[in-house]
Amino acid sequence: MPLLSLTVFVPLLGAVLLVLLRPSNARAAHRLGLAAACLSLLGAVGVGLRGVGPGFSQVEEIDWIPSLGSAYRVGVDGISLPLFLLTTVLFLVSLVFSTRVTDRTPAYVAFFLMLETTCLGAFVALDLVLFYVFFELTLVAMYFIIAGWGHEDRQRAALLFFLYTLLGSLPILLGIIALYLGADPHTFDMRQMVASPPLAGFAGALTFVAFLLGFGIKTPVFPLHTWLPAAHVEAPTAGSVVLAGVLLKLGTYGFVRFILQMTPEAFRAAAPWVATLASFSALYGAFVALAQTDLKRLVAYTSVNHMGYVVLAVAAAAATTEPRVRAVAIDGAVLQMVSHGVVTGALFLLVGALQDRAGTREMGAFGGLLRGMPLLGWAFIVAAFASLGLPGLAHFPAEFQIFLGTFGVWPLAAAITVIGILVTAGLYLRAIQITFLGEVGERWRALPDLGRADLWAVMPLLAMALMIGVAPGSLLNVIHRTASSLGP
Repeated sequence: MPLLSLTVFVPLLGAVLLVLLRPSNARAAHRLGLAAACLSLLGAVGVGLRGVGPGFSQVEEIDWIPSLGSAYRVGVDGISLPLFLLTTVLFLVSLVFSTRVTDRTPAYVAFFLMLETTCLGAFVALDLVLFYVFFELTLVAMYFIIAGWGHEDRQRAALLFFLYTLLGSLPILLGIIALYLGADPHTFDMRQMVASPPLAGFAGALTFVAFLLGFGIKTPVFPLHTWLPAAHVEAPTAGSVVLAGVLLKLGTYGFVRFILQMTPEAFRAAAPWVATLASFSALYGAFVALAQTDLKRLVAYTSVNHMGYVVLAVAAAAATTEPRVRAVAIDGAVLQMVSHGVVTGALFLLVGALQDRAGTREMGAFGGLLRGMPLLGWAFIVAAFASLGLPGLAHFPAEFQIFLGTFGVWPLAAAITVIGILVTAGLYLRAIQITFLGEVGERWRALPDLGRADLWAVMPLLAMALMIGVAPGSLLNVIHRTASSLGP
């Protein structure tokens, strides 16, 4: 059974059914969307139970454009499988949270299902052309989600998102063409590119720069991040969850799969510069988040901070020749991708629930909400503690390995960048104090707490944050099977 392909395309089938059937009421559209997302999650669990080996596993391949050496090729390894599972979880909880959406519901759900297929396909594609097709189509669905169901300035934010990420896609396309021309024989098979990187010297350096620019915008890293806050703030809540939890991971996944594995020599030479950029990006994201008064914008800038840690770890892996240090750094980077998706997804859902009830996200307008909204308040506190790296929650084992791996290569860079964790702790404690502690304002006394749909969306993510923090071993074992085999 082609379980991997079925898992990828079941959401798209759901989207097609929504377009063809055009359900007359919102409830029917939501039910169809949830059914498709549930089936995709079950398929991903089945893929996970089949497991992975040191290389690519569960490969499915069909001829597509044989004259160019391109085929429909999909497969998973220890890097893509955790992100594949994360994607199905986040799309399901996003659709659960969205059951209150009644405006053009069939189109709303269809765009989310289309986006899920494109994201899943990008993570498991083993053909460069196929990856690029999935990667590009994510822009289309996300653009319409922001522009169609976002907030007041949604048109501008959607256009900014589309133009920036499309600009990033062009150098990626040039890099793919360069890899194809450098391969002997010519092929778009990513397995061959990973096993034997085809480019070296000046050509390899130019390809590295192209990928660095393209995936740097997608991640994003400073100074290529300016599209992110507007897109997050103006996107609907479920759109922000998917944007932070999944689409940003396409950037960091590109750093590992393309830059580290396909242009290793050029990356090794430029690793100190990339690490400097990543360290600055992490600190910049933390300090700018500290200055925010809008809760959603605050969470958005912490994504710049956390993705900076991931890029720093990948750069350390590129720079070192010590297999154990490289594996620790990659283990931490991939685990951080997963934990960030879980934790930041929960934070965006909670901020969205608060905005739906209060009509504002300004921290200064609140106070004492923990008394009147204990479920929302305590859920936000747990998610905030996870985001600041509290032991026992998801970010701690990931960031511990990131800084352990980086310290083995650049002790000073690790020591400087770890300041970002202190700043993140300060900004979340400040947000909790202003928003949830103290005396409750008169206008907020009657606000309803989290409802059933909110709890069904948020609680699984908090449970996952706790499981990853307490028992990360099972997930790390999957990641390590691939991370331990990377490098010369």
